[in-house]
Amino acid sequence: MMNRSELREQVFKLLFRVEFNTMDEMFEQEELFTTTGDKEFTKADADYIREKYENIAKKLPEIDAAINEKTSGWDTGRMAKVDLTIIRLAVYEIKYDESVPTGVAINEAVELAKMFGQDGSPAFVNGVLAKFAE
Repeated sequence: MMNRSELREQVFKLLFRVEFNTMDEMFEQEELFTTTGDKEFTKADADYIREKYENIAKKLPEIDAAINEKTSGWDTGRMAKVDLTIIRLAVYEIKYDESVPTGVAINEAVELAKMFGQDGSPAFVNGVLAKFAE
Protein backbone atom coordinates (compact mmCIF):
# COMPACT_ATOMS: atom_id res chain seq x y z
CA MET A 1 0.00 0.00 0.00
CA MET A 2 1.21 3.49 -0.81
CA ASN A 3 1.07 6.36 1.63
CA ARG A 4 -0.98 9.49 0.92
CA SER A 5 1.98 11.41 -0.53
CA GLU A 6 2.85 8.58 -2.92
CA LEU A 7 -0.79 8.26 -3.99
CA ARG A 8 -0.99 12.02 -4.56
CA GLU A 9 2.13 11.84 -6.74
CA GLN A 10 0.48 9.16 -8.88
CA VAL A 11 -2.74 11.19 -9.16
CA PHE A 12 -0.61 14.15 -10.29
CA LYS A 13 1.10 12.02 -12.97
CA LEU A 14 -2.24 10.76 -14.29
CA LEU A 15 -3.83 14.22 -14.15
CA PHE A 16 -0.88 15.65 -16.09
CA ARG A 17 -1.94 13.51 -19.05
CA VAL A 18 -5.09 15.61 -19.57
CA GLU A 19 -2.79 18.20 -21.14
CA PHE A 20 -1.95 15.77 -23.95
CA ASN A 21 -5.10 13.66 -24.35
CA THR A 22 -8.79 14.31 -24.96
CA MET A 23 -11.20 13.34 -22.20
CA ASP A 24 -12.23 10.34 -24.33
CA GLU A 25 -8.62 9.18 -24.56
CA MET A 26 -8.19 9.61 -20.82
CA PHE A 27 -10.28 6.49 -20.08
CA GLU A 28 -7.63 4.47 -21.89
CA GLN A 29 -4.87 6.50 -20.23
CA GLU A 30 -6.26 5.63 -16.79
CA GLU A 31 -6.22 1.95 -17.68
CA LEU A 32 -2.69 2.12 -19.08
CA PHE A 33 -1.44 4.17 -16.15
CA THR A 34 -2.72 1.79 -13.48
CA THR A 35 -1.81 -1.44 -15.29
CA THR A 36 1.34 -0.89 -17.35
CA GLY A 37 3.29 1.80 -15.49
CA ASP A 38 6.66 1.26 -13.84
CA LYS A 39 4.86 0.84 -10.51
CA GLU A 40 2.85 -2.14 -9.40
CA PHE A 41 -0.37 -0.90 -7.83
CA THR A 42 -2.51 -2.83 -5.41
CA LYS A 43 -6.14 -2.87 -6.46
CA ALA A 44 -6.97 -0.48 -3.63
CA ASP A 45 -4.26 1.98 -4.69
CA ALA A 46 -5.25 1.81 -8.36
CA ASP A 47 -8.91 2.38 -7.44
CA TYR A 48 -8.00 5.33 -5.22
CA ILE A 49 -5.85 6.95 -7.92
CA ARG A 50 -8.49 6.53 -10.61
CA GLU A 51 -11.36 7.69 -8.42
CA LYS A 52 -9.49 10.80 -7.26
CA TYR A 53 -8.36 11.61 -10.80
CA GLU A 54 -11.95 11.23 -12.09
CA ASN A 55 -13.32 13.45 -9.32
CA ILE A 56 -10.80 16.15 -10.24
CA ALA A 57 -11.39 15.77 -14.00
CA LYS A 58 -15.14 16.29 -13.51
CA LYS A 59 -14.46 19.56 -11.70
CA LEU A 60 -11.70 20.92 -13.95
CA PRO A 61 -13.83 23.75 -15.40
CA GLU A 62 -14.71 24.98 -11.88
CA ILE A 63 -11.15 24.47 -10.65
CA ASP A 64 -9.67 26.42 -13.56
CA ALA A 65 -12.25 29.19 -13.10
CA ALA A 66 -11.30 29.44 -9.42
CA ILE A 67 -7.59 29.58 -10.28
CA ASN A 68 -8.16 32.29 -12.91
CA GLU A 69 -10.24 34.28 -10.43
CA LYS A 70 -7.44 34.26 -7.82
CA THR A 71 -4.45 34.83 -10.12
CA SER A 72 -4.69 38.17 -11.79
CA GLY A 73 -2.43 38.31 -14.81
CA TRP A 74 -1.67 34.57 -14.73
CA ASP A 75 -4.43 32.61 -16.34
CA THR A 76 -4.23 28.82 -16.53
CA GLY A 77 -3.36 29.00 -20.23
CA ARG A 78 -0.07 30.75 -19.45
CA MET A 79 1.08 28.53 -16.60
CA ALA A 80 3.66 25.81 -17.04
CA LYS A 81 1.79 22.52 -17.44
CA VAL A 82 3.50 20.89 -14.45
CA ASP A 83 2.71 23.85 -12.19
CA LEU A 84 -0.88 24.01 -13.43
CA THR A 85 -1.42 20.29 -12.80
CA ILE A 86 -0.04 20.57 -9.26
CA ILE A 87 -2.20 23.64 -8.57
CA ARG A 88 -5.32 21.92 -9.96
CA LEU A 89 -4.75 18.92 -7.70
CA ALA A 90 -4.24 21.11 -4.62
CA VAL A 91 -7.21 23.37 -5.39
CA TYR A 92 -9.38 20.27 -5.72
CA GLU A 93 -8.17 19.12 -2.29
CA ILE A 94 -8.70 22.55 -0.71
CA LYS A 95 -12.16 23.14 -2.15
CA TYR A 96 -13.69 19.67 -2.46
CA ASP A 97 -11.79 17.07 -0.39
CA GLU A 98 -12.58 17.47 3.29
CA SER A 99 -10.18 14.68 4.24
CA VAL A 100 -7.20 16.89 3.29
CA PRO A 101 -6.46 19.94 5.47
CA THR A 102 -5.61 23.07 3.45
CA GLY A 103 -2.11 23.32 4.94
CA VAL A 104 -1.37 19.73 3.97
CA ALA A 105 -2.66 20.28 0.42
CA ILE A 106 -0.37 23.30 0.02
CA ASN A 107 2.70 21.64 1.56
CA GLU A 108 2.25 18.54 -0.58
CA ALA A 109 1.83 20.69 -3.69
CA VAL A 110 5.08 22.53 -2.94
CA GLU A 111 6.84 19.17 -2.51
CA LEU A 112 5.52 18.01 -5.91
CA ALA A 113 6.72 21.29 -7.41
CA LYS A 114 10.21 20.65 -5.98
CA MET A 115 10.22 17.16 -7.52
CA PHE A 116 8.72 17.86 -10.94
CA GLY A 117 8.78 21.60 -11.53
CA GLN A 118 11.42 24.13 -12.46
CA ASP A 119 13.43 26.36 -10.12
CA GLY A 120 10.65 28.87 -9.60
CA SER A 121 7.85 26.30 -9.36
CA PRO A 122 7.71 25.78 -5.57
CA ALA A 123 7.43 29.54 -4.91
CA PHE A 124 4.91 30.01 -7.73
CA VAL A 125 2.71 27.11 -6.60
CA ASN A 126 2.91 28.29 -2.99
CA GLY A 127 2.00 31.85 -4.00
CA VAL A 128 -1.06 30.80 -6.00
CA LEU A 129 -2.29 28.36 -3.35
CA ALA A 130 -1.78 30.89 -0.54
CA LYS A 131 -4.61 32.87 -2.14
CA PHE A 132 -6.90 29.87 -1.55
CA ALA A 133 -5.90 29.65 2.11
CA GLU A 134 -7.01 33.21 2.90
